[in-house]
Amino acid sequence: MVCAVSRTQTTIAGGTTRRPVVTPRSGASLPVALRLQQVPGVGVLTSTALVASVGHIHAFRRGRQFASWLGLTPRESSTGGRRYLGGISKRGDVYLRCLLTHGARAVLLTAQRTVGRTPQRATAFQRWAASVAVRRGHNKAAIAVANKLARMIWAVWRASAGRMVMYVRTRSD
Repeated sequence: MVCAVSRTQTTIAGGTTRRPVVTPRSGASLPVALRLQQVPGVGVLTSTALVASVGHIHAFRRGRQFASWLGLTPRESSTGGRRYLGGISKRGDVYLRCLLTHGARAVLLTAQRTVGRTPQRATAFQRWAASVAVRRGHNKAAIAVANKLARMIWAVWRASAGRMVMYVRTRSD
């Protein structure tokens, strides 16, 4: 956590390549990281870790692909007309999955408190999270919320990346 977006040289097979390094202190000022922090449960650490780990968000065509890359989608074993969903796959970046899970636990706790105390002030997302916790239990609901947060992150990031590309195109003309 030394400087802003700095350039480091990495030697790969005798040649040198440059790649940007994003630190939490510097990443807090990146426009994408600031946009991601608007998603509930996503703070400075999570947003900067996502920006550093995910090179190009357009590599994922859907939010489910992004959540699957993080290891937050259930394993599926289907045959014929039956669909069996197991536990989460736990593939992908362990650190990002851990950060999203902790953020989801905080969102779930806030949702349960809001629905319990003042249900008329709860959002649709909070009502959904609290109902999943009642139906499936707290831990499974936390993973379900983390999956939904990953899809929200994908949507916010993809929308902000599209805006930035449009801005660059109009400015270069």
